[in-house]
Amino acid sequence: MLRRTIQLSLSLVMAMIAALGGMLTTAGPAQADECYTWGRTLSQGMSGSDVTELQIRVAGHAAYGEVIAVDGDFGPATKAAVTRFQQAYGLPADGVAGSQTFGRIYALQDPDCTPVHFTYAELNKCNSDWSGGAVSAATAKSNGLRTMWKLEGMRHAMGDVPITVTSGFRSHSCNSAVGGASNSRHLYGDAADLVGSPSLCRLAQQARSHGFGGIFGPGYPDHNDHTHVDGRTSRSWSAPNCGV
Repeated sequence: MLRRTIQLSLSLVMAMIAALGGMLTTAGPAQADECYTWGRTLSQGMSGSDVTELQIRVAGHAAYGEVIAVDGDFGPATKAAVTRFQQAYGLPADGVAGSQTFGRIYALQDPDCTPVHFTYAELNKCNSDWSGGAVSAATAKSNGLRTMWKLEGMRHAMGDVPITVTSGFRSHSCNSAVGGASNSRHLYGDAADLVGSPSLCRLAQQARSHGFGGIFGPGYPDHNDHTHVDGRTSRSWSAPNCGV
């Protein structure tokens, strides 16, 4: 009887262990897998699509006046951006993207790869499929994602104060309806008009260190009620009332 009791107890223990193991397997990097999972540590000199995915997520941690190239090549600018990202989130800051850096990114992104504080719907109030702009729908949507990650870095740098996007991607028809410029960056999906609890000047000033080549705000014609940022690669800044 004692032997049978011991065998039964062992069977129960083994069943519990197996069940727990199944739970742990299920609860692994599921959040990361829903969007993107890095399979190797990345450092300067490396290249590949995984570097591109990293660059998208750290582009909002650029140096003053800098626009991080999303080109799949881990160069000095990418290393510096990774270092600033690590510093911003209290990680060991060595410019090497490993498990701690990726873990922080996983915690910051939703299953559709957008950062937790911004959505595709917020960046596109024009239509549901990102079509009708100056680039393909896929490119416009990709540009919108890159803009959101820059805004996420900017938002964090300001103490995680909410930033509201009032206008993002526009098709040609949406752009015409609001009187937008014929060459507006909104047509490319890489622009956002911002308002929020930080002052418009604070938004314009802060944007200079988060990878935005275009910044227009108070004092620039038709921009006294919002701050515009965009992803052009050449610098064009004008918010005269804000010292920008």
